[in-house]
Order: sequence, then C-alpha cells, then structure tokens
Amino acid sequence: MNSESDYAMLIDGKRVATGQGTCGVTNPATGEEIARVPDCSDEQLDEAIAAARAAFPAWSALDLNERRARLVAFAEAILAQTAPLARLLTQEQGKPLHEAEREVMGCAGWLKGVCALDLPEEVNEDTETRLSVTQRVPLGVVGAIVPWNFPLLLAMFKIGPALVTGNTMVLKPSPFTPLTTLRMAELSRGILPDGVLNVICGEDRLGPAMTAHPGVDKISFTGSTATGRRVMGSSAATLKRVTLELGGNDAAIVLPDADVERIAPDLFWAAFRNNGQICIATKRLYVHRSVYPRLKEALVAYARTVRLGDGTEQGVGLGPLNNKPQFDRVRDLLEDSRAQGHSFLFEAAGDVPANGYFVPVTLIDNPPEEARIVQEEQFGPVLPILVYEDVEEAIARANASEYGLGCSIWGSDEEAAAAVAARIQSGTVWINETQYLSPFASFGGWKQSGVGTEGGREGLVEYTVPRTIVRRRASA
Repeated sequence: MNSESDYAMLIDGKRVATGQGTCGVTNPATGEEIARVPDCSDEQLDEAIAAARAAFPAWSALDLNERRARLVAFAEAILAQTAPLARLLTQEQGKPLHEAEREVMGCAGWLKGVCALDLPEEVNEDTETRLSVTQRVPLGVVGAIVPWNFPLLLAMFKIGPALVTGNTMVLKPSPFTPLTTLRMAELSRGILPDGVLNVICGEDRLGPAMTAHPGVDKISFTGSTATGRRVMGSSAATLKRVTLELGGNDAAIVLPDADVERIAPDLFWAAFRNNGQICIATKRLYVHRSVYPRLKEALVAYARTVRLGDGTEQGVGLGPLNNKPQFDRVRDLLEDSRAQGHSFLFEAAGDVPANGYFVPVTLIDNPPEEARIVQEEQFGPVLPILVYEDVEEAIARANASEYGLGCSIWGSDEEAAAAVAARIQSGTVWINETQYLSPFASFGGWKQSGVGTEGGREGLVEYTVPRTIVRRRASA
C-alpha cells in the first residue's frame, strides 16, 4: 500500500497531506486497500474556497489568450504523464489499462478543445444614439463534484470551461477514486497561479458542505439523479447556479434494415464499455422482431470473446465494478430478474475472478417492459434485449422514461434513422454510433437527466453571467 504522504490535497498551490483523518482507497479488482488520502476538514474547505476567492480577481482579469496558454500547458503536462496516470487510474477505478490511457489522453484533449472555443460579445444595438453590448463574464468560485466512473475526464468537463472563462475552482473527486485526480492537480503547480485550481478530498459529507457554502457561486455536479436533487436543494438557499449532469436509461433502437452481424460489436461496447458504468451507456436495447434472432446470436458470440479480469493484465476487455455499493446494487437487479423468471440469454459465470467486485457480462432475453432491469439504470454489465414490432412502438417505449440523456438509432437507411432520431426525447441522439462527445458540441439531458449543459459554446455560457453595457452616444 502507498504511504499516506504519497497523496495530498492542493489548496492555494500547496500540498496538504493531512486532514481531520484519512480515507482508504480500494483496488476494486482485489478488494484490497491501496492508499489512504486526507479527509478534508471544514476548516480546510473554508481555506480552499478562500484561496479560490483570493485568486479570482487576477485570474479573471488575465487576458483570455494567457489563460488559454496556461491551460494548454496544463494539458501538455497531463499528456506527458499518461502512462503513470493510467496505471494509477486502473488501480483505483478498475477499467482496463488501455481504457485508462484513453481517458487520460481524452482529458487533456478535452481541455485543449475547450481552449479553442470563444465567447464573443453580442452587439444588441449600434446606432447613432446608442451602443448596447452583452458580455459574458465569470461567476467567481465554482465548486465541482465529480463521480468515480470517469474521474479525470469528468473533472476536465468542469475544469476546462470554468477556468478558461475566468472562474476559479474547488474540486472534489469521489472518495472511491481520488488518487489520479490528486496526482493531476499536482501537475498544475507552477502552471496555474496559486488558488486557481484547488482539489480536496474526503467522505460524502464534504459534498453537502460545498453545495451549502456561501463562498461558492456555482456548483457543477455529475452523478445520480437522486443526489442531483439534493445538490439543487442545498444550493437553493444561496441561489447558486447549478449544472447537473445526472442519470440516464439510454435506449438503442435497431431498425429492421440494420446489418446486425456488422453492428453487434459496436452494440456490445455501447452497453458494456467501462462495465456499463457510463451515464450514456446503452441500457435498453430495442430490436425489431425480424432481426432479433440474428442479433441475439451475434451478441452472444461476441460476448464469448471478451475477457473479464484485472485491468492491469494483458488482454482484459472488462474489469470489475468500481465499488461495493454498486456491486451490490447490480447483483440485486440480477437476483430480481432471476426471481421474476426472466430468461438469461448469456452469463459469463465461468470467467468471473474469485476476488474483487466482478459481475459477469449478462444478456437478458426480452424481459417485460415494466421489469426493474428495464426501468432502472443498472450502471453495470447487464443488458436487457427487447423485441418490438414496429418503429412507432419502439419510439414510444424509448421515450417512456423519466430520463432523457442519450439514445442511439441503428439502421442502413441513414435518412430513415434520422427521422426516428428527430422524435427521441434525449439531449443527444447518435445514428449508427454512440458515446461520441466533443468539446465543441453541447451535452446535456432532458427530464430527470439533468439541468444545464456541458460542452460547446453552451457549456462555456454555463460558467458565466451576462453583463450588458449600454452607452448613450454623445451625439444623442
């Protein structure tokens, strides 16, 4: 196990290796504790927010191109440490090493992409009598709360737009996955001014303390819908602005003209990448009856080729679930399906390692629409495959959810697929692919899947407030 001094919070540019105690971090592939990190005290939270507040005037006054240059340098520093960061990410999160490397590089790439965006002033009126211009100016101190499934990438979804627009930040990673985020924060020292980015860590009580803190001007949260409701309620007392990227129960619709043998691997990974621990993973697969038997066969054949195991081992395609609460929740859903008599099309039971939070890839054959495994977000390696008779039915069933984060449509006729996509109630709809996100495009949810958006110009706007300056001309 690493020593406690190996990991420190970053407050006002300084390493802070002690807190009111320590928190253990577990390797989900073994169930063993691999490190301990500081448990941030209330006083240290105050210090981090005060540091961000003190750094705000100079950082926000800095020329935009200078802020961009410093953030791009931060991205380059992350890229230079891809290998060690990826190894650490696999140890604490569980994802295979190649997926961890992809996340580290994606994190740096996202930051560079955000730095290429612009927020031009909007001229509302320019006449002989008056000039009216609306600017977008930073809010102040942003509190960011990040989950455990993509700790680096989802942190950068917040760090990038907040800092490039001139805000400062206090960021809290999940207590399940703080290690890589703390390492990343240290890379910012000497690149970003002290206090611009502060990273603290601790148990779950720390999140509510941040959302209620009067020194925080905005909360950006990614996590479950249930927790998002609490975040919004806690933020309301001080009228904080919020961006909430919440849960999803994403549907995929396979049209009757789809080449199912060709798309089966893509559909598999749409559901099972990162063990299904992705808010935009396919969680309900609707397949037209005419191609259902062939697609079932193709998915089972592909599933047999994917190895489950410790993500540090060569050839592993899927690692463990990240933590015991999620492990228990997925197993509970599986037991419910068994109790309800659902047909298990495939379950890789023989390949499950004895230790760690491993759940086998499981395909459930056409369970009832009202089943828990269909209606709830499983966030694990279990996929219900559902039969539909006509496209109208598929659209209605896909939309009949309290969530509306993502959806994908699969078919050979792209125009027909686009016509279906236009009727889906989700923030993002993909055609013949899924999970493609870009710093240049907005990403957000409908209904219970969130408030606000991340990515694109709209994502930058989330971290600003409009200021309109009206000048009456002297000639008037």
